[in-house]
Amino acid sequence: MRQTLRIGTRGSQLALTQSRWVQAALQQQHPGLTVELVTIKTTGDRFLDVPLSTIGGKGVFVKEIEDALTAGRIDCAVHSMKDVPSELAYGLVIAAIPARAAAHDVLISRAHVPLGHLPPGARVGTSSLRRMALVRAQRRDVEVQALRGNVDTRLRKLDTGELDAVVLAAAGLHRLGIMRPEAEALDPEDFIPAIGQGALAIETRDDATRSLLLALDDAETRIAVSTERAFLARVGGSCRTPLAAYATVKGGHVDLRALIANPDGTEVLRGRRSGTADSATDLGQELADELLDCGGRRILKGLEETGHGR
Repeated sequence: MRQTLRIGTRGSQLALTQSRWVQAALQQQHPGLTVELVTIKTTGDRFLDVPLSTIGGKGVFVKEIEDALTAGRIDCAVHSMKDVPSELAYGLVIAAIPARAAAHDVLISRAHVPLGHLPPGARVGTSSLRRMALVRAQRRDVEVQALRGNVDTRLRKLDTGELDAVVLAAAGLHRLGIMRPEAEALDPEDFIPAIGQGALAIETRDDATRSLLLALDDAETRIAVSTERAFLARVGGSCRTPLAAYATVKGGHVDLRALIANPDGTEVLRGRRSGTADSATDLGQELADELLDCGGRRILKGLEETGHGR
């Protein structure tokens, strides 16, 4: 068995926290194994002042790390699953998906009030088109602003008064140990999370390393995330497209909610499917077809024509 394993990771505080957790878990599972972290700067890390939707799509936090994997400079990589495109680079696999953290989003406001009680004109910052669309769908009278940077940077813009509220992933706050009692949990059945949100993806080449990582795989999380990613693959969207899907698994039963929306929130198409765990991929594909047929294809075509869907 190999004695050293190199994990590729982004250099943000959250990415390093997640990768250190994987590092510790692997060393516990495989005594005697040395696990090293290798920090890699991605396209998404180099352009922090530019909206994600303008700098290359869903793979902006993944491509350079996958290149390092393919070239053999690292042995595996730890990603936030929501950043991973539906198609991996050739020869790579998701070897393990650990148990999922909280998948929902939270809203934190300076006034310590929920989304529905923000004053008209309040400035709400968020990093994704999905969140922008859902905030706008619920509150046409607030000003939604694109927000980049790490979690601390986003919270600083709130605390200094540059913004009146921010929407963040609960998992990121929890993993960083950030406690904000005023945070409002946004119901994932309504404010549907990003595909794979709260889950980690441990990616590697399809070789012997895969068996080392398998010990960290959680069966129910893999089923849930696979269902969501089947929806993503069928729709074919990117981070330029307001998409969401969230699956829960209980007793071999899968419940999937998903949506396709306009960025301005004027149209939000929602659907829901349930079935057995062994039909998870079919559930995702069927719900994607349903939403595409009832207007989603028209929304995606409109985004492509305006340059937002490419």
